[in-house]
Amino acid sequence: MNRTADLLPATRQAFDSVAAEYDGPSGNNALVQRMRHRLWHTAQQTFPPGARLLDLGCGTGLDAVHLALGGYEVLAIDASPRMVARTRARVEEAGLSRAVKVGLVDMHQLGCLPTASFDGIYSDLGAINCALDLPAVARSCAALLKPQGRFLASVIGRWCPWEIAYYAARGQLRRALLRRARGAIPVGLNGHTVWTQYWTPRDFYAAFAADFALTHYCALGLLVPPPYLIGLQRRFPALVAGLAHLDDHFGALPGARNLGDHFLMVLTRHG
Repeated sequence: MNRTADLLPATRQAFDSVAAEYDGPSGNNALVQRMRHRLWHTAQQTFPPGARLLDLGCGTGLDAVHLALGGYEVLAIDASPRMVARTRARVEEAGLSRAVKVGLVDMHQLGCLPTASFDGIYSDLGAINCALDLPAVARSCAALLKPQGRFLASVIGRWCPWEIAYYAARGQLRRALLRRARGAIPVGLNGHTVWTQYWTPRDFYAAFAADFALTHYCALGLLVPPPYLIGLQRRFPALVAGLAHLDDHFGALPGARNLGDHFLMVLTRHG
């Protein structure tokens, strides 16, 4: 059994354990919602009206339902059975069963889906950081997309100034530099382990470069604190709102866009 197969069950179990409350303060607080809304806005600019989309790592289905309400057709997949169950319930409650299909599919098993069947693929809030063989996932995404199809991802980056400063100030230098580790590293979630890889925009794109052209990328959470520091947003809402406004302007600048809690990248399939 290869290392990917060894580690995936732990990640699946971790997300199963939080599925019931993942829409709450820990998984969908105001800072998470801000990043989510940025992906929604970019998706509407990137994918043509009525496009057929694949949601990689759909979680509880918030993105899939929102985009379906906007006229898109979505196949939402996740490796966590409990996340998939939450998504199915949300889709049915919204009356969107015809627009959104839901599947228990790991992103390392995309070969089970029909080739050239999607206009676009998206992955939100670092779900793709759980891809332990990113080049293989990239090749599978290329096979699933129609020529000139778009890939959109919100990816957890390797250089987060807020995180480095916060943990360094607390004397936790190892934690401050956690994202600098290469390869898959264990990250705690609800007493379980999520195996995660952190990426710079350059390294992330390198996994896709054979089949995709880089269209655009920008930082998310460059000046705004990361979601686990939601207490700062609650204490200083006006300040964080001002930082968010600056984020939208400076996050796309060369150099600055390589920093931040996440980055948002758009790729176009060759052909």
